Formats: sequence, C-alpha cells, structure tokens
Amino acid sequence: MTRAFIDLHCHSKGSFDCLSDPKDIVKAASDRGLTHVVITDHDRIDVAVAAREIAPPGLTVIVGEEVKTTEGDLICVFLDRVIPPGLSAAETIAAAREQGALVGMPHPFDRMRGSLLRDAAMASLAPLVDWVETHNARVVGHGNEDAQEFALEHGLHGVSVSDAHSIMEVGVAYTALDGDPSTPAGLLAALPTAEIIPGRATFFVRLWTPVAKGVNRLRGNGRVEPVHAAPTSDRPG
Repeated sequence: MTRAFIDLHCHSKGSFDCLSDPKDIVKAASDRGLTHVVITDHDRIDVAVAAREIAPPGLTVIVGEEVKTTEGDLICVFLDRVIPPGLSAAETIAAAREQGALVGMPHPFDRMRGSLLRDAAMASLAPLVDWVETHNARVVGHGNEDAQEFALEHGLHGVSVSDAHSIMEVGVAYTALDGDPSTPAGLLAALPTAEIIPGRATFFVRLWTPVAKGVNRLRGNGRVEPVHAAPTSDRPG
C-alpha cells in the first residue's frame, strides 16, 4: 500500500495575508517529504492552478480554496472554478459538490479567526463535510482538542494541517494516509487511515502574517469581497 503525506491547508501569495511564492511552496513541500500539498488561498484559486503546473516530480499540487461563508470558513478541495465568498455554508458546500469537490472544516473552534463552529447550530453541517481539522498548527488554546471531540462525536475524519502562511510553515503539520489522495475518490478512500502528524507554528513565524497583510494591501491584493457587500477590514485567516 502506498503511503502518502499531505498538507491539506496551505496559503500562497494569492491570499491577502500571505506572500509565499508558489515555486517556493512546491520546493519546500517536496524537500520536506510531502507527496501532496493543497493550496487553499482565501476566495481564489488562480495561484493554486499555476502552482499545479510547476510541481516537481513526486509532488502533487491540489487546487483548493478557503471560502468565507456567512457562517465562517470552509476548505474546498479539487476545484475547477472559484467559489465566491459570501454564500451560506450550505450553499458553499453545494457549490463545491457541483464540481465534485470535497469539503473540510478548518480550525473550527479557533475564536481568533473566521471559524465555523461558533455556536451549536453549526453542528448541523457535520453530515455535509468530509473531514475536520483536528490539528491545525496555528490554533492556540484548546481549539484542536475541541475539534477532536467534535470529530469523534459526529463520526468525522480528523486531519492535521499546517495552515501555512509562510514558507517556513509548509508541512510543519500534515496527515499521513494509506493510498493515493490525488483525486476526490482517492482522498475519500484514504481518509479512514489518516494519521495525525502534529506540529506548531512558532510565535515568531506568526508575526509575519500582519506584515504580509500590510504588503499585500499596498500591492492592492486585499481580501476578496462578496459581490454587493460593503468593503470590510482584513480579518485574520
């Protein structure tokens, strides 16, 4: 059985809060032993599509997106078309399914970010998703422990991710799987074998995020706003 090592949540310069060039991401992922990396920029997929074309041998880049819904963020993976921000969580999941994509819950109990499960009602979405991040390298406090309990309670697969916003973080946490997660069917089949490989983003590395936001703001690369929505200030991702 093939063993795969996948980081399901990684940002690039396509995100308003990250400056990582895709060529550096794929090099870091390959050098650190990953076989798969999912680039999940905030409400964009163009950089992920470009990164897929420059992946070195032995590394598969999967196109994903961290979508801002009206209830919080969702991770959508194996996309062909961008899903716009500002839809409800259920509408976002339906839009992903129309493309044959998979859906995960990112950092669901991190109250410092756009997390989904800020009230008990969001638990109703559990049957509609494929996994929950039970270890996110950027989560502080007991959010990961709460996510583990949620996954067990609702029978969801748990995964480990870096949520990288810098090159130093790529693959700092990842998921080991048996099988080939290069397709939606392959990843679904491999999820029951998921092994959490934990890691942490240092406080020093996390300080880079506000710098990246400032640089991107000057470059005109701000957060993608929902259609017909009034502009809002950048929020942590």
